[in-house]
This record gives sequence, structure tokens and C-alpha cells, in this order.
Amino acid sequence: MDIKKVVVIGSGTMGSGIAAQVANAGIPVFLL
Repeated sequence: MDIKKVVVIGSGTMGSGIAAQVANAGIPVFLL
């Protein structure tokens, strides 16, 4: 299964950290 994009709900410490790691992996991230 290929992950094409990711949505992270919550931009607190944990959400922004997850979004940063996914973005560093080259996957488009949408942060809500």
C-alpha cells in the first residue's frame, strides 16, 4: 500500500511533530 498524502488533525506538539516527519519523508501533508 502506497501512502499518497496525509491529513493530521491537531496542530499541537504531537500533531506538528508527526506532520514534520511525514513531510521530511516526501509525502504531502495537510494540517488541520
